[in-house]
Amino acid sequence: MDNSKRTVVVTGFGPFGEHTVNASWVAVQELKKLGLGSEVDLHVLEVPVEYQTVQSLVPSLWKQYRPLLVVHVGVSGMATTVTLEKCGRNHGYRGLDNSSFCPDSQCCIVGGPDCIYSVIDMESVCKRVTSSGLGVAVSVSKDAGRYLCDFTYYTSLYLSRGRSAFIHVPPLGKPYSREDLGRALQAVVREMLELLDQAEEKIHCQQHIH
Repeated sequence: MDNSKRTVVVTGFGPFGEHTVNASWVAVQELKKLGLGSEVDLHVLEVPVEYQTVQSLVPSLWKQYRPLLVVHVGVSGMATTVTLEKCGRNHGYRGLDNSSFCPDSQCCIVGGPDCIYSVIDMESVCKRVTSSGLGVAVSVSKDAGRYLCDFTYYTSLYLSRGRSAFIHVPPLGKPYSREDLGRALQAVVREMLELLDQAEEKIHCQQHIH
């Protein structure tokens, strides 16, 4: 692997319930076609809507790829915008997954904090993408829904000390096409990487000052 490249992993979810085609995985496949530029090594993965799979898969992504950033993408039947989630929550998981399973503890990580925020300033990402004239509405949320989306996000945030992101997309055609969603993901993830780069530069500057 080219060490000069930055590694980014983006996941989408498989089918569940009424979402026989999950817009999140469709959007992630579109992003893969577009790429994130020659300096980014992009890996995409479809995640089954199963708590136990997520518990083993998310740690393996961090271990295998050692990414700069992991972005999880999910579909929300209520969403009409591309929604950037600020945080993941540990408790309140009562909905059954595709295997009719729900954790007995109803939480992601026993003993973990109630809520973990991403180190990425989602408000800033939202403003930057909105001002770029993308033609896709972007918003920010503090509730990822207490189902597999939230469960995956919290698990990833916990493992990465906040270096994860979650994006909810609306179902296909309500109102955006797969191409629209792919372009939106590309724009959002690029801005996230830009902010992470700026944060790194700030840390290096401070180290030199001291």
